[in-house]
Amino acid sequence: MSRLTAILKMDVLLQKRYGLYYAAAFVTLVWVAVLTAIPSDVVRPALPYVIFGDLVVIGFFFIAGQVIFEKTERTIYAMVVTPLRFREYLTSKLATYALLSLLASLVIAMAGAGLNFNLYYLALGVVLTALINTAVGFISVAPYRSISSFLVPSQLYLLVLGLPVIHFAGLINFPLFYLFPTMGSLYLLVGAFGNITAGQAAYGVFIQVVWIIILFRISRYRFERYIVEQKGGRV
Repeated sequence: MSRLTAILKMDVLLQKRYGLYYAAAFVTLVWVAVLTAIPSDVVRPALPYVIFGDLVVIGFFFIAGQVIFEKTERTIYAMVVTPLRFREYLTSKLATYALLSLLASLVIAMAGAGLNFNLYYLALGVVLTALINTAVGFISVAPYRSISSFLVPSQLYLLVLGLPVIHFAGLINFPLFYLFPTMGSLYLLVGAFGNITAGQAAYGVFIQVVWIIILFRISRYRFERYIVEQKGGRV
């Protein structure tokens, strides 16, 4: 069994143990309830933003909770002295939360639009956005040991991730928003339930892939700075 396969299995077990799958189901049902409560002519335009909000909860907050649990139980520190590499550790979390996000998003999409949506754009937008949110969640939580100390500073990260929403809402047209990874997220999610050009879709993929690479490198730095250095080793 490869190290990546082993950590994937361990992450699934830990996420189940921490109750994250039950929390994901609850949050998804809340969003479905919201969709059923709003006027039918508003449901389809609202779907990209509902899914975007769901992705923030699952990707950003769930990995933050898991990392804090791992610090409390000291499993994350024990990993430093094992052959496991950081890229395997983070890849496992990115993969498991991306899959969980995709399943939740499909439920929300079908609840609001039946099967009348672009599955390709939805899957692409959800997976890339989940990778971004999960990486940002890891970066933001790395210095903290408790949820209470993490919650206030986390709002700054959420604000930055959410700023492009005001562009799509037509409130502010700010060109620098196109440098934000979640601008690409919203283009793909909007395209799943409406129309976008091939150029907009290509931009949405490109900007997110670039940011995923950047965030992966930042995540490694934060891991070494706030976790590895505390144990006197490197991975």
